[in-house]
Amino acid sequence: MTDSIKRLKELVDSSDNIVFFGGAGVSTESGIPDFRSTGGLYHQEWKYPPEVILSHTFYESNPEEFFRFYRAKLLAPDAKPNAAHKKLAEWEAEGRLKAVITQNIDGLHQAAGSRNVLELHGSVHRNHCQRCGKFYGLEHILRTEGVPRCSCGGIIKPDVVLYEEGLDQGTLEAAVRALAEADMLMIGGTSLNVYPAAGLIRYYQGHKLVLLNKSPVARDLAADLVITDPIGETLAQL
Repeated sequence: MTDSIKRLKELVDSSDNIVFFGGAGVSTESGIPDFRSTGGLYHQEWKYPPEVILSHTFYESNPEEFFRFYRAKLLAPDAKPNAAHKKLAEWEAEGRLKAVITQNIDGLHQAAGSRNVLELHGSVHRNHCQRCGKFYGLEHILRTEGVPRCSCGGIIKPDVVLYEEGLDQGTLEAAVRALAEADMLMIGGTSLNVYPAAGLIRYYQGHKLVLLNKSPVARDLAADLVITDPIGETLAQL
């Protein structure tokens, strides 16, 4: 066991209110490409930049192209939770971890067994008709082609926060509360580039801050421990 893994184990063992704040890097080991690293979605050829396609304006004006991109690039129904998702669920079951705050929309934390998951950017597993509000799961979206329509004729919109849309207030408040009460904060798989999500970190008042990310983080956080190995690989050793 390396010194950094040993130190991480000590921090975890001495904590009983851990909050995990994660981004795309948590799911890359499950085969889901992240957005910003080389080889991520933002470096692939498409008719429009992903930031444009994933905006509310584009969704409203060009739903066919939006859903073509959405199905091709944002849905990964065969992805399975990796060692990081499983370890976090294990810690929650032990009562050690109180919340997972995630920027991911893939539902893999819940698939691994985590219960208190605060999804800042929504989830591909929840979809609602914009006209009547009827709920549809991911399976329905996968079965449809083109713009998915409700039985009432309305467009079914994924419960995913697009550019130009605000985050859910209730989810934000729950995240702020969890961070303010945490005695340990573990940040994993995110470069903290995306706001307002990244701004939530300032609500953490504790003294055990761990950073698990392959590349440098956008903000110079005074972390107690920084590990740049893949997160699943790291947590599997605990």
